[in-house]
Amino acid sequence: MIEFERVKSDLLELLRIDAPSYREAAAAGWLAAKLAEFGVEARDDGTGGALQGNSGNLVARIPGNHAPALLLNAHLDNVPPCEGVNPVVEGDIVRTDGRTVLGGDDKCGCIAILAALREVVTAGLAHPPLEVVFTAAEETGLEGAQALDYSTLTARQGIVAESGSVGAITVKAPSADRWDAVLKGRAAHAGVAPEKGINAIRMAAEAIAEMRVGRLDEETTANVGLIHAGEARNVVPPTCTVSGEARSHDRGKLDAQVSDVRRCLEEAARRHGGEVEWRVSRTYEAFDIPREARSYALAEAGAREVGLDPIARPTGGGSDANIFNAHGIECVILGCSSSDVHTTEEHVSLSDLHRACEWLARIIEIAGRG
Repeated sequence: MIEFERVKSDLLELLRIDAPSYREAAAAGWLAAKLAEFGVEARDDGTGGALQGNSGNLVARIPGNHAPALLLNAHLDNVPPCEGVNPVVEGDIVRTDGRTVLGGDDKCGCIAILAALREVVTAGLAHPPLEVVFTAAEETGLEGAQALDYSTLTARQGIVAESGSVGAITVKAPSADRWDAVLKGRAAHAGVAPEKGINAIRMAAEAIAEMRVGRLDEETTANVGLIHAGEARNVVPPTCTVSGEARSHDRGKLDAQVSDVRRCLEEAARRHGGEVEWRVSRTYEAFDIPREARSYALAEAGAREVGLDPIARPTGGGSDANIFNAHGIECVILGCSSSDVHTTEEHVSLSDLHRACEWLARIIEIAGRG
């Protein structure tokens, strides 16, 4: 059995370690030291330079029996404000003091993997070969997972430990595109000769007013998130940069939405005699794991063995699971307790986290049966 008090103390210790994106080294070092306590060696994969951070991904390999290898993943970094976290324990709940996020996304996932591995290894339970990857820079665009050398991994199935309700198994996630547009007009003195200028902010405003944003349907969302323009109030702004994103479980709908955004921008620029410089990139690809897939079967069976009611669900967000699935490693996502993530209201149920640790340990044990 996994010790509740140890899970609690490990979580509180890790929560107090600052781990903003690109500065995860202290958290990675803490996890490596904890793994070493029961004989598991974890190493930095050397991708920190490419990520322009102080840490790469932390990778451990644990030999096992002849069952197929299993990947385990959680991410090291937290969204801001995440420095100087002061966790406050109120009964079963750990929350922040209101100044920062808690960091349970995804330190709860890290703790679940740590506790499950400690249980499996120290108890001598049969298990498959395990490939453990704690990724850096997940919150900034799944960068650590994208930088990983996939030729070093043999697992074809995996479990991603993330925030969410314990018992929830995420089996479906969208594709996402991010876009940037620079609307180009012409500068002029706003008081002396405004007619000589082409106002890039006005072009952007007209374009955005025509765009479809928010929840477009049950599969598709769109957002305009950033605008930058202007240097002085008495100058007609010659440029305006607008950035946004779109997500959909249907790639056709995603492509159509992004094309429509571009149309809105180009038509607004054309009306005023301006131009648009356009860039779009695919951030990650969608996945949809069937219920008969091995990764889902393991998660479902593990949940039932520890008394959880497994719930298969979709998500509108992206995670490292998108990247692993795109590389041919079939992954589902386990909810590991943290709620109201990315806000200063974030909180964790310790009893739920303990159940998540037990759940993951059972998954590993079941995977070892072949």
